[in-house]
Amino acid sequence: MTYSLIWDLDSIFPGGSHSAQLEQRMKELNEQSNNYHELINQWKPENDTDYQGLKEILSLQGIISDGFSQCNSFITALLSADTKDKKAKILSGDLLALLPAIQLAETIFSKKLTAISDEHWQKLTALPAFESIAFRLNEIRRDGKQLLSEQEENIINTLALDGLNAWSSHYDTIVASITIPFKEDNQSTTLLSAGQAFNRMMSDPNPDVRSELFTEWEKAWSDKAPLLADTLNHLDGFRLNQYKLHGVTDFLEQPLNYNRMQKETLDVMWATIQKNKQPFIDFLTRKAQLFGKEKMDWQDQDAPIILGDLKEKTYPFDEAAEFILENFEKFSPKMATFAKEAFEKSWIEAEDRPDKRPGGYCTELPETKESRIFMTFGNSINEVATLAHELGHAFHSSVMWDLPTLDREYAMNVAETASTFAELIVADATLKKAETPEEKINLLDTKMQNAIAMFMNIHSRFIFENSFYEARQKGLLSEDAITELMFEAQKESYQNSLGTYHPHFWASKLHFFIDDVPFYNFPYTFGYLFSMGIYAYANKQGSDFEDQYIALLRDTAAMTSEDLAKKHLGVDLTKPDFWQAGIDQVIKDVNEFMELTEDYIK
Repeated sequence: MTYSLIWDLDSIFPGGSHSAQLEQRMKELNEQSNNYHELINQWKPENDTDYQGLKEILSLQGIISDGFSQCNSFITALLSADTKDKKAKILSGDLLALLPAIQLAETIFSKKLTAISDEHWQKLTALPAFESIAFRLNEIRRDGKQLLSEQEENIINTLALDGLNAWSSHYDTIVASITIPFKEDNQSTTLLSAGQAFNRMMSDPNPDVRSELFTEWEKAWSDKAPLLADTLNHLDGFRLNQYKLHGVTDFLEQPLNYNRMQKETLDVMWATIQKNKQPFIDFLTRKAQLFGKEKMDWQDQDAPIILGDLKEKTYPFDEAAEFILENFEKFSPKMATFAKEAFEKSWIEAEDRPDKRPGGYCTELPETKESRIFMTFGNSINEVATLAHELGHAFHSSVMWDLPTLDREYAMNVAETASTFAELIVADATLKKAETPEEKINLLDTKMQNAIAMFMNIHSRFIFENSFYEARQKGLLSEDAITELMFEAQKESYQNSLGTYHPHFWASKLHFFIDDVPFYNFPYTFGYLFSMGIYAYANKQGSDFEDQYIALLRDTAAMTSEDLAKKHLGVDLTKPDFWQAGIDQVIKDVNEFMELTEDYIK
């Protein structure tokens, strides 16, 4: 089977950034937002005895939410596939301009829910019409207690367009201007986009290529550091001022509320990881030794290990697709069927070409009940894992399309569960196919790259953001100060085990500049270890697993993370046992790697 490397966006809104249908949908959104505001203004909870008014509000709320997501996903896809699409950039601004009116209506609605007496509220949420969305309604009511006046909230949301949102968008503009020079074997110089340079820097088998690209990579981000320091200072400064105005003194409160996690859960997760770092430091040191070095250099962490006569297996896109489908089928036929649909309907943008943004993601299209996956596919096993990862996200969304909009709003930490689970399926499948010790070493290393990212790299991001927010509360930080915070965070997380570090990582990482989700780091590690628990459970359950897995995914927006784990896995996330069990599974891979590589150390 031959699959397209270029996604189909015309089936969503034909015509790209000049789509008349997109323009029409955005006009409708504006009209629907006005109607929504009017409905909420007129709604008097005490007179709504049959709750028809509330039902009408919630119905229109879902239509607006789905429509906004549909348009936003489409415009984001255009900008990802072509960072120089100027019309799409304008459309993004036009869409965001609709937000203050929607947010004002949400403010009024939330305040009215908050004003309902506790007794009345208990009766309301127990009714069949609202029982299934009671958890989300309780969250909206809870958050309403922190809101300022409607006028004040409207001012903040309006200013955010040229504040928080604008600074985040400004980061994309800066990244689009970055090119990385690279001298090819024929001595000609190629200008690589940030995405192309990153992929090659982290996966090229030639250490000289990785080293040269890393030097140019650091220089490129260092050159842009003054602009990016301004961007980060003002983006997070705006966010901190929002917290202050709402009486929020702990900058982790919102990220934890968004992820529906207790602080106790977050603390015990990191504490358990911290106690178990030595095996992973040993792994990195052993890998460095296999490369002929005493310590691991930053750019070598994801580099392939090629020993003996091993020819590293590559996966053309079509072969990668068939491999994923084959192995999804073993765990969940429904997941395999869904993934096949994604390939056949060209929902995936995978072509390696200039002017694409770096990274990969999956985005939802709720009005057409589809997803789109963005990445740059380079034929390596790493890209196969990324492809499986994003398909996991898409499958998660697909099993929830029939739920009310409010019950589809799952948080990032549990979102990373389905994706990492799908990635684990592929990683273990490749290991089982290994025919020689050299091939198994190569594949164990590939699998371990995820663990190293979760326990070391992402931990350093969390440490950095904590330090940055603490410092930013006192004033602006210079680019040198920010770079030093990043350097110290990496040294702390990796426990001084690396030979070189990436001080300008803060500048190169999109996640620090995202406006809608603060602390875009710890949910990845949560999702990774949570998926390890689900994967172990799946291997025990066998054929009974699929329906249980889908039931868990369908609950991800309807309860806290702790309740989700208790209900579906029977575990307590506030205790170290669950986290330790997941880490122990990874340590088994480390031990096998250390044993297999012992004979290759000179």
